[in-house]
Amino acid sequence: MTSRPPLRAWLSPGLLALHALGLVAVVFCLVMGLWQAGAYDDRQHHEQADRRSVPQVQLTELWDPDRPFMKTYNHRPVTFEGEFAPASDQIWVTGKEQDGKDGAWLLAPVQVEGGETMLVLRGWAPETGAFPEVPAGRVQIDAVLEPGEKMTGSFDPVDRTIGAVRIPSLINEMPYDLYSGYAVSTVEALSGGLDLVPPPQPSDVSWTVGLRNLAYALQWWVFGLFAAFMWWRMCTETLADRHEKVT
Repeated sequence: MTSRPPLRAWLSPGLLALHALGLVAVVFCLVMGLWQAGAYDDRQHHEQADRRSVPQVQLTELWDPDRPFMKTYNHRPVTFEGEFAPASDQIWVTGKEQDGKDGAWLLAPVQVEGGETMLVLRGWAPETGAFPEVPAGRVQIDAVLEPGEKMTGSFDPVDRTIGAVRIPSLINEMPYDLYSGYAVSTVEALSGGLDLVPPPQPSDVSWTVGLRNLAYALQWWVFGLFAAFMWWRMCTETLADRHEKVT
């Protein structure tokens, strides 16, 4: 049976250089991995900040009415001046839940100054019925932009209801040139006595944002494990050679 080399053999001058080299290599790989992991965390935090700290802008400066709804418009706070269309042109969007209760949204077309017509979500009601009056004259509207919904829903011209905010369907039913998205009003005075609808919150950032940095971090840590393995192998082989020469 081969005896293990004594502890003092591991501290011999010939192996101290290997210990130092192995330690430097492992520490370097660990630090580099932590640096790349930190870069990954920074990318995640910056992306979250970009989505949640978007400044409010003028609608007409952000969005040309002739352009389709862009990804960068999603959940974007905007402000604009406009004039409401007659109250009879409003639409109830049915099947909308709020605070655990079923109800409907109220959409109102607003002629935007310097633009086309924006569908503005004024608020939520527990049931459909007579349309509330619209504000008179030109008003200032603060809102959050949202894309049209992809759910199916047919328009009922008698009750003026629809099952979803489907912009293509509403374009065919309304005598207005509509923006290809809608705006969720955040102004209580424009709600007509309805409950304001909370704008959707931006979705969480995907873990794949900054994935390259995360992959580099894992790569450096694998290098560190390899460096530790090579240090152990070179030390044990050196000690084994010395032991054979002695015996």
